[in-house]
Amino acid sequence: MKVVDTPQKMRKLAEFLRRDDAPLGLVPTMGALHEGHKSLIARATSECGAVVVSIFVNPAQFAAGEDYDTYPRTFEADLETCREMGAACAYAPKASSMYPGGYDTWVDVPGLGAPLCGSHRAGHFRGVATVVLKLFSACLPHRAYFGEKDYQQLVLLRRMTHDLDLGVEIVPCPIIREEDGIALSSRNAYLSAEERLRARAISVALFDAKKTVAAGERFSVAIIQSCLDKLKKAGSRVDYVEIVDPATLERVETINGAARMAVAAYIGETRLIDNILLEPRDEA
Repeated sequence: MKVVDTPQKMRKLAEFLRRDDAPLGLVPTMGALHEGHKSLIARATSECGAVVVSIFVNPAQFAAGEDYDTYPRTFEADLETCREMGAACAYAPKASSMYPGGYDTWVDVPGLGAPLCGSHRAGHFRGVATVVLKLFSACLPHRAYFGEKDYQQLVLLRRMTHDLDLGVEIVPCPIIREEDGIALSSRNAYLSAEERLRARAISVALFDAKKTVAAGERFSVAIIQSCLDKLKKAGSRVDYVEIVDPATLERVETINGAARMAVAAYIGETRLIDNILLEPRDEA
């Protein structure tokens, strides 16, 4: 497996790896790889001729006071995971390679970036869109694999890719959960044992909402309030609980078709996000 650390070297290798008869896949990550990341790499290796895994903690998507400096970094273990999973290359650029002195170009998707996490993390999605476009430019993938846990990110990047005619297929992959239902996240490492137990309230509330909608509830306000009650009981500090259209991320007041319920909440000092697909039963 190759380990590459500059955009120029990565592009040269990508040109060698690309083949018309076997797609080149990209799995963008910020490292601290867990089973969720492994599921993305496994999917990519099963569908592509070669796979690049990027490992880059992107400073542009962290606001002042967020956890950029303390974000988990397990680089050597991540490289070993990439080797074991059959990646052809690990792309691990330094921040100085991605954002050299005088850097002043940004990508913004203002509509999809405004609600949900966008209303609580100023500039976050501008940083996400910019770094992903730079990863696409260096890695030249045919397909890029993203987990549905970061659902707003997935929708936004699909729009960016379409609008800018990038020719990259965005492949959504299911959320991977712990046995107790907690969505896998590198930030779970911040949780104490007691906080880990309280964090279960997020997924419990989401799965309860799914059952409630399947049983016939249609009014978002009631479903959201039930979720808020469960999160409050767990002692969490809530950024948002919303039910939105899966494509536009616009708020849904009455659930007449598929919708996404999304949550962002703090357990202790750790901000966790999760979401679930809500599907009303067929009344016919």
